[in-house]
Amino acid sequence: MQAQSDTQQSEYGRIFRDAWIAGVRKHYPGDPKPGYIAPWGETPDWERQAASAVYRQVADFVAVSDGATDKLTREQKGRFVALCWVAQIYKHISEPKPSYVADWDALPEWQQQTDIDIFEEIEKRA
Repeated sequence: MQAQSDTQQSEYGRIFRDAWIAGVRKHYPGDPKPGYIAPWGETPDWERQAASAVYRQVADFVAVSDGATDKLTREQKGRFVALCWVAQIYKHISEPKPSYVADWDALPEWQQQTDIDIFEEIEKRA
């Protein structure tokens, strides 16, 4: 049972990562940093764990909201992803750079739009 759970967690993380990469390619102005679009296999372990955790948080939020997330604004959806990600940064990095834990209003537009896209991708699957 644990192996299936690990497989499922990995799949959640991959979906999150694929949505992130798609969002970066769509919204990032110019050429993104290689780390922004690195494939799952090149993503650090902590980041894989964080991606899986945020996927689950969003999916659980959608599930317990019983269809009400379709009433949220796009910004509210993105803010939720961003806040969940900040919590994961604090969990995995003892002294993160300020840009890693920036509040929504301090995030660049491309990152806000990418976080919105991530929520909506997970919402479709939940």
